Amino acid sequence: MSADQSPNKKKKNTFTIIKDDSTDGHGGYGGGAISLENMSSVIVDPNENKAYVDMAAMHARSEIERRVKYLPNKEEVPNGKLYWIVWVNVERGEHGPYYGGVAGSELRVDRSIKRAYKSMPEHVTHMEKSLKGKIVVEHMDEHSKKLLKDFLVEFDEDMWNNSTEELKTALPE
Repeated sequence: MSADQSPNKKKKNTFTIIKDDSTDGHGGYGGGAISLENMSSVIVDPNENKAYVDMAAMHARSEIERRVKYLPNKEEVPNGKLYWIVWVNVERGEHGPYYGGVAGSELRVDRSIKRAYKSMPEHVTHMEKSLKGKIVVEHMDEHSKKLLKDFLVEFDEDMWNNSTEELKTALPE
């Protein structure tokens, strides 16, 4: 293993920002496939008043998603704590990178019974909408939206400032 492949080089709490264009014209295997290279998953935890990046959520393996059995109905997890997995897609505009697509998906977790609820179709739809530059946060509670906004601004104020008015209006002061 060369020095640049060291397992200790893993980054924590970073956004995936603009990599190579997957549609560079080679037309080979994977041409036209959706690329998740510019997407990051932000966990919003209104119970603990925090938001943070957890890239393992991209594969449904975030810390909050692990070691629970998923049930198909929210009513089956009545005491579940609310979390949001927010799919954030970063785009590049004339003034630099910005938060292009932002879509929040609900998750309810009850650790005491090791059960949880999430709608996989909703998560997939929201990931896709984020990739397409849509803002889907109107169903989130105000406190969670404020935590998300504060996190995005603190993470990179320039990306926030470069973002659309739609996003800035959707997330409260």
